[in-house]
Amino acid sequence: MEQSHHFSLYALNALVHEAVSNALPDEYWVEAELAECRERNGHCYMELVEKDERSNSPIAKASAKCWRQTWTLLHATFLRATGQPLRAGMKVLLRVYPQFHEAYGFSWIVSDIDPTYTIGDLARRRQEIIKTLKAQGVFDLQRELRLSPFAQRIAVISAESAAGYGDFCRQLLDNEYNLQFHTELFPAIMQGERVEQSVIQALNLINNRIDDFDAVVIIRGGGATSDMSGFDTLPLAENVANFPLPIITGIGHDRDECVLDMVSHTRVKTPTAAATLLITHLCNTLQQVADAENVIAHYALDRLQRHRLQLEHITTLLPHLAQRLMTEAHHSLERIQLKLEGYDPQLLLQRGYSITLHNGQIVKSPQDVKSGDEIETRLKQGTIKSIIQ
Repeated sequence: MEQSHHFSLYALNALVHEAVSNALPDEYWVEAELAECRERNGHCYMELVEKDERSNSPIAKASAKCWRQTWTLLHATFLRATGQPLRAGMKVLLRVYPQFHEAYGFSWIVSDIDPTYTIGDLARRRQEIIKTLKAQGVFDLQRELRLSPFAQRIAVISAESAAGYGDFCRQLLDNEYNLQFHTELFPAIMQGERVEQSVIQALNLINNRIDDFDAVVIIRGGGATSDMSGFDTLPLAENVANFPLPIITGIGHDRDECVLDMVSHTRVKTPTAAATLLITHLCNTLQQVADAENVIAHYALDRLQRHRLQLEHITTLLPHLAQRLMTEAHHSLERIQLKLEGYDPQLLLQRGYSITLHNGQIVKSPQDVKSGDEIETRLKQGTIKSIIQ
C-alpha cells in the first residue's frame, strides 16, 4: 500500500469533524430520556436513550454535554419551572448541535432545555399513578383512618441528620401545654433515586411493630428542597395508601403536591407544621376531656342538690305522715275491737241464748255426745249440769 493512502488518526477524525459540521450545520430539538445525568467541574454530562414503546428496549443512544456557562443558566431555569433537577429516567426536550472532537469523539452539545415538555411528562406519569391507585380502590384509604385522639406514640421516617427532624422533635418537646410525646426514628434516605426503596423499608419495620405506634410522620428537611422525584412513584404510593396507621407527610415542598402527599392521611408543608398538627390534635383531646369533666361535675352537683331537696321535703312531711298513719291504725284497731266484741259469747247469753258444753267443747250436734255423758249448759244466770239418757 502506498504511503499517500495512509491517514493519521487525528487527520481521519478531522475529516469526520469537517463532514459532521458540513452535514449538520444547524441546531435541532430532540426528545429523549435521560439514562444518566451527572455534573463534573460545573459541566453536565448526559447519556440519552430512546426506548421502544412496546418492549421498552433501547433503540437509540447518544452522549450529550452542556458546558458550564450554559448549564448554570439552564439548570436554574429548569429547577424553577419543574421543581426538580434533571435526573435519570426523566423525559426531556433538548436543543442540540453536533460536535465531533478529534480527541474525544462525537457528542451532542446542549444549548437549551424546554422545561414545559418535562412538566407535561411528569404530570402524565403522576396522573397514571393516580389513575392506577384509584382503580385499585386504595387512593382514599388513608383518609378513612381515624387519628387516635391520644396520638402520642409517633414513628418518624426521616434522615437522621436532617435539620427538619431536629426541628420536629424540638417542637414536640417544647410545646407550651407540656404534652408528652414518644417518638422513634426509622432512618431513611429522603433525596434522590433511593427514596422509594428506603422509605418502603422503614414502613415495613414500623408495620412489624404496629401496636407500638399511633401514627407515622414522614418528614424531610435540610436537604435540597427541589428534588421530589423519589416521592412520585407507584410502589411507594401503594405502600403508604395501604398502611394501617395514619401517615402525616411534611416533606417541605411548597409547590404542587407529590403523589405521596395525595395518598397520605394528612399533608402539611414542613416538619414543624407536622409537629404543630400533633400538638393541636392532642390539645383538642385534652380540652374535650376537661369539658367532659366539667359536665360530669355539674351533673353530679345537680343530682346531689335535687336529692338534698327531696330529703328535706321528706323530712318535713315525715311527722305529718307518721301522725296520719298512727291515726289510721288506731281507727282500724277500734273497728277490729268492735267486730270482736260482736262475737263475745257473754253477749249472746245476755240476749237469752244458752251454750252447751261437753268437756269444755261447745256441743253443736247430738252426735257430739252419747248416753251417760255429762253436759254443762250455761245460761244468762247460772249453769245447769245434766246427764245424757
